[in-house]
Amino acid sequence: MKLQAIAVALLLLPVAAASLANPKGKAGKTVEMSVTDKGFEPAVVEVKRGEPVTLIITRKTDKTCATDIVIDEVGVKQPLPLNTPTKVTFTPTKSGELKYGCAMGKMLGGVLKVQ
Repeated sequence: MKLQAIAVALLLLPVAAASLANPKGKAGKTVEMSVTDKGFEPAVVEVKRGEPVTLIITRKTDKTCATDIVIDEVGVKQPLPLNTPTKVTFTPTKSGELKYGCAMGKMLGGVLKVQ
């Protein structure tokens, strides 16, 4: 009986963790992005305030400084390994523009337009 209860608890753990990360149950928006010789593509992404955003970023080049993504306003600094899709998830809390870019003073970057 105890083993069954433990097994059920272990199965429900990811569900509980997901609901804590997204308490309102909103699905949010997923955006696939690339880092190419031109920089981040797309460079402008529209998202909604208060809804989770997941950026799936694949760095396809080693010829730029964009080996990380930095979004200062939401505390994101995430390495972007070459040819590996990397998830970056956050929830914007203010409307306006969130600038993002590489770790080198945002030489390459773009804008998340939060509505």
